[in-house]
Amino acid sequence: MTKTSEVKRVPRQPVIAVLGHVDHGKSSLLDFIRKSNVVDGEAGGITQRISAYEVEHKIADGSTKPITFLDTPGHAAFQSMRERGVEIADIAILIVSAEDGVKPQTVEALNSIRLSGIPFIVAINKIDKPGANIEKTKQSLSENEVYIEGYGGDVPAVNLSAKTGEGVPELLDMIILVSEIADLQTDPEKLGEGIVVESNRDIKKGISATCILRDGSIKKGQFITSGTAQAPIRIMENYLGKQIPEAIAPQPLKIIGWDELPEVGQTFKIFADRDSARQAVEAEKLSKKNVSGHVELDKKVCEVIIPVVVKADTGSSLEAVIQEIAKQRTDKVCTEIISSGIGNISENDIRLANGSIKAIVIGFSVDTDAPAKSLAERNEIDVKNFDIIYKMSEWL
Repeated sequence: MTKTSEVKRVPRQPVIAVLGHVDHGKSSLLDFIRKSNVVDGEAGGITQRISAYEVEHKIADGSTKPITFLDTPGHAAFQSMRERGVEIADIAILIVSAEDGVKPQTVEALNSIRLSGIPFIVAINKIDKPGANIEKTKQSLSENEVYIEGYGGDVPAVNLSAKTGEGVPELLDMIILVSEIADLQTDPEKLGEGIVVESNRDIKKGISATCILRDGSIKKGQFITSGTAQAPIRIMENYLGKQIPEAIAPQPLKIIGWDELPEVGQTFKIFADRDSARQAVEAEKLSKKNVSGHVELDKKVCEVIIPVVVKADTGSSLEAVIQEIAKQRTDKVCTEIISSGIGNISENDIRLANGSIKAIVIGFSVDTDAPAKSLAERNEIDVKNFDIIYKMSEWL
């Protein structure tokens, strides 16, 4: 790196991924932090999918430091999303219950953190519970080769209660300390780049995507591409849903007006003009065309192929559902996704399912339109809606 480009780089806030077992209080911790530290006391609700927001934490000298948080779901089916959460984070929080200690999902989360190579902090939660045993939990961590400070290692650990808030300020202090040691920086003059962490289709607004800037900045009037999807940057919102003219890494933001649904986990790039963005998309399309034809390799080994139409509420949910369906295959029976998308189950989905071999239609956290219900009944198409992914797995 040249001296000139070195001068442009400035300190930036950390991006934090919180990982751990689904029942160990991860969402409760994020909820407490959000309610206590978000400016104006408002932000989008924490949901069972990746979301992103900022908090302002007041440190000892009276100044405030911003922190960007990601919420990464706990269920095993969302493993790839959790890994992605770590990939785009600077620091991970491994949350462990003081009642239960390390569980298989904790180990999964730990493996994701270790693969990423980023620093992490252990948050021992539920210390307010009658069954809490902090020493036993620390021993459980040691047995899984997590050696915390004071127990033969250098991994920071904070005891806390997401319910009462005890220990939460200390956790945020620790995040700031670890981020300062990491010396995180960005170049505000560079055209931004980052990762799409969520995408969805809204009837009124069109296609939107939640993005995390990893470096550089974004301004209105520029253009964004992600894979083969692109958008002019006209409507850009911050985590509070307020329109902003520009953003600098690592702010979470929502960009509205894409021409197609960007893939969750895909990188994005910012371009100064439409022609440069269009060229990047055309190059991506050509690249995809060149590698197509290598997808359906082992259909011949399946005696029975069950066609499936899948609809989900968001891009990340859709990805997780498709992965879970793929797990159900056996040596003799395979599932084939013939169509997938975001939004309610429509008449068109039922028509797709009503082929020469009738498909089943699966919806995740979506509704079935009334005309689609009627058409499905007339054609005896099996339509199932789920809100919990393991219920879908059991049914399959």
